[in-house]
Amino acid sequence: MSAARMVPLADYQAQPPAVVQERAAEFLAEMRRRRSVRAFSDRAVPREAVCDCVAAAAAAPSGANLQPWHFVVVESPALKRQIRAAAEREERAFYDSRAPRQWLADLAPLGTGPDKPFLETAPYLIVVFVETTSRTPEGALRKNYYASTSTGIAIGILITALHHAGLACLPYTPSRMGFLNTLLGRPKNERPMLILVTGYPAEDACVPALERKPLDDVMTLA
Repeated sequence: MSAARMVPLADYQAQPPAVVQERAAEFLAEMRRRRSVRAFSDRAVPREAVCDCVAAAAAAPSGANLQPWHFVVVESPALKRQIRAAAEREERAFYDSRAPRQWLADLAPLGTGPDKPFLETAPYLIVVFVETTSRTPEGALRKNYYASTSTGIAIGILITALHHAGLACLPYTPSRMGFLNTLLGRPKNERPMLILVTGYPAEDACVPALERKPLDDVMTLA
């Protein structure tokens, strides 16, 4: 196997410590304003902006650079209606019989339930699939390394990009998601990870009064 062609790191520009600190603080403040919303406006969103955000996500690092992800950007009202109907069927079964009591108790403060009108209201649903296997250039089947981890990183970048662009989003995971392969025509080697509901928040949108854990609870300097 030939070695990868190496190119200079031409786009990197080192910044002085004061600029590094300033940029880090500004980014922290911006991300602390990010919230997941469940009430969306049907206001149109530029498709190109959504595509740019997906392109940013697709620039994420991945195991062996296999880029084990696929993004389906859904804007068809008919298809969004089908996704909502299938998701709500799964959600009703989940809330009625499959959900552990503790899980329902943890969800209660968020005000969630089996009805998901945002799946139709929001202008875009970005369905993210992880590719568990792929083909080599010679056509042989191979396992994708760290596929879920790599796709999770890409999703984080996508959420950040959408927020930075001025949009709201909601990471939504139906309790069972196999219906997405069928509705969106995706192959068996792809597994749906989530639906990222995307658009502008409704004018009367509210969010739960939540608190983040203190930094000392989630970070250790060793």
